[in-house]
Amino acid sequence: MAEAAAKLAILASGKGSNAERLMRLVANRDDVEVALVATNHASSGVLDCARILGVPTWVFDKTTLAAGGVTEKFVQAGIRFVALAGFLLKVPEDLVAAYPNRMMNLHPALLPAFGGKGMYGRHVHKAVHAAMQRGEVTETGMTLHWVNAEYDEGPAFFQARVPLDGTADTPESIEHKVKALEEAHYAPQVLRAVSESLSLSGIATR
Repeated sequence: MAEAAAKLAILASGKGSNAERLMRLVANRDDVEVALVATNHASSGVLDCARILGVPTWVFDKTTLAAGGVTEKFVQAGIRFVALAGFLLKVPEDLVAAYPNRMMNLHPALLPAFGGKGMYGRHVHKAVHAAMQRGEVTETGMTLHWVNAEYDEGPAFFQARVPLDGTADTPESIEHKVKALEEAHYAPQVLRAVSESLSLSGIATR
């Protein structure tokens, strides 16, 4: 990988399916690289994905995050953009300040609806299902948004939508629909965000 490549870090807490898609998408590029995968869980599946693909990994804890250790690590590593992929901890203000408009988060619903503290994973899909049954929503989707100091409140960068079936959908089927959207859109849209925020003209923005 050329030294001129823009360095990207991924923050994740889970098994890392979206993180893996992003790593694979940029693996053969010479203008951007995933330089680090960082997680707060030593047993996270994202670590195995990164190791298979030859991406450096780092495990940290809440204390390190709160004390500014993640920000320090990223800055020292020359990280220019941060992508969150199922990262469940609140991003501290020092890290947000270090990457203004250069930190992207994925949320499995159409923000600003169904966002905020405690709204992640299956909790979101259960809330969407309950709202559907009350006749309040007819669709769901995914949102990629810029990270700020509050949960899920940063400006949206990209959304994809999928209709709900009020007579058949369950929280599990809703989750399946949203994951299909993530599979199709997360990696290419993060790469588009990297391109636009860092002015990397060589990255396709389709």
